[in-house]
Amino acid sequence: MSIRWIRAAGLTAVILACSGPALAQSQAGTADAAFRTLYETEWTWRQSLDPGGEDDNTVPDRLADVSQAAHDARLKRWQAVMIQLDAIDPKTLSPAEQINYTVYRNQISTLIADETFRSHEMNWGFWNRLGWASQKSLRTEEDYRNRIAWLNDVPRFFDQNLANMAAGLKRGFTASRVSIAGRDSSITIPYEGKATEETTFYAPFKTMPASIPADRQAELRRLAKEAIETRVIPAHKRVLAFVRTEYMPKARATIAAESLPDGKAYYRALIREYVTLDLTPDQIHQIGLDEVAKIEAEMHLVMKQVGFTGTLQQFNDKLRTDPQFYVDTPQKFLDRGAWISKEFDGKASDWFGRLPRQRFAVIPTPEAIAPYNTGGNGGPGVLILNTYNLKARPLYTLPALVLHEGAPGHAFQMPFALENKALPEFRQSTYISAYGEGWALYTERLGVEMGMYHTPYEHFGMLTYQMWRACRLVVDTGMHAKGWSREKALGYLRDHTALSEHEVTTETDRYINSPGQALSYYLGEMAIWKARHRAEAALGERFDIRNFHDAVLDLGSVPLSVVELRTDQFIADGGRSPYAGE
Repeated sequence: MSIRWIRAAGLTAVILACSGPALAQSQAGTADAAFRTLYETEWTWRQSLDPGGEDDNTVPDRLADVSQAAHDARLKRWQAVMIQLDAIDPKTLSPAEQINYTVYRNQISTLIADETFRSHEMNWGFWNRLGWASQKSLRTEEDYRNRIAWLNDVPRFFDQNLANMAAGLKRGFTASRVSIAGRDSSITIPYEGKATEETTFYAPFKTMPASIPADRQAELRRLAKEAIETRVIPAHKRVLAFVRTEYMPKARATIAAESLPDGKAYYRALIREYVTLDLTPDQIHQIGLDEVAKIEAEMHLVMKQVGFTGTLQQFNDKLRTDPQFYVDTPQKFLDRGAWISKEFDGKASDWFGRLPRQRFAVIPTPEAIAPYNTGGNGGPGVLILNTYNLKARPLYTLPALVLHEGAPGHAFQMPFALENKALPEFRQSTYISAYGEGWALYTERLGVEMGMYHTPYEHFGMLTYQMWRACRLVVDTGMHAKGWSREKALGYLRDHTALSEHEVTTETDRYINSPGQALSYYLGEMAIWKARHRAEAALGERFDIRNFHDAVLDLGSVPLSVVELRTDQFIADGGRSPYAGE
């Protein structure tokens, strides 16, 4: 058998082998085939639900069907899949398929919970998806015609989302009023006060490949302009009217997830989705308090190093206001981010045995969402840096941000999984926040070892990002389960981090609108560091950091329990690279 097949082997493989190798392999082969048929069939169907998703390079001719009938059909399908999964004894599967079973069952369970709680009825900001889609390259005439059809489908997609939001409004399942105040501007920014040709929707049609004849280019531009003016912009105006006259005035005044219908169960389901561990809000809150205290001690060491004698809050205030830590043009900020990315490229082979083939661009956050979006985003092919309000974008946190969103964080890990053809497709393309965000946060602190922080202030920037994520454990559970007010959450972040006031506010509102998601970062990072320290202690001089990183990345995006299992096998294998012998 291949090294790839045996890499996840554990105790079950030993038991099967002892009971008769030929019989064990025969039984596992039959069970494996049935299980593969189940997940491959469902995955093909699932992909069809969202044509042209983020990890799909095709250009779709339509948007997803998000009607209630479509959501009902999804729930019915996934419940049927879960019944089939319940009928499978994981012990009858091969070791590799046992890992797949754990990952796949987690995915289906999460999808069922999402549909059961009807999360789609609180889909605030669905209109921003059009801006992200504009980043996708169009290369052929067919691509352009598909995009025009896609633009013409916007009214149907928007109307379905409005119906969902109206249903949520009727049962009190809405975004919190305070956290969406003023954010209706994101609806109008893409087109208001602009000629059609200057809108983000038209951007792909400005420059077209020379392979498309000039007369066809003119026709495509005419059709695109017509779709934007008669379909896309009117659809946005309908959304704007609904949001301003109906939704925002009637949205709930509370901020806690537990104040929503069946809120306690809903928040616990979100914790299971984003953390992949069965922890209570109280347990997570206490972990956060403990970690905040540890990081604060590290921060005081840096303050001592630079000779600062005031309090932590005073040091944070200094960092927020000292002009040496800020640039005055978006291009300077992007340039610095790109330079940091290239610096990592020169160190990559010392820390990773295998590197993803896909490169990434460095671009600004889309204008429509920049005022309220986080400091950056990253994924396959792109590192996105927010250049809005540069006085809130300090340079001392930029190295940590670039490592997290770029390489070796999201723009490194996600392509690594996509390029790993040994994994089934449902593990290549899906994203589990505890793993993905945990890995990206792990790479921020890894930057210390890699020599990516050149001044005490940049090291402090890394620590303030660590503190920020530890504070999330306290703030998220505080607001959603322990009765914290928004003001208390804002004050906690101000007191413990060097985040700008703009970031403190936008991040707090983000946690209000996305309960549980903020918990995934620090708990995921803790799991990866725990696994690494365990492997280092067990292997001693045989431990190779490159092999360990490859072993973790080779998993794709998985529940945290799978990271533990993979570490067990990594130790049993003597710290061997998953690619040894290839």
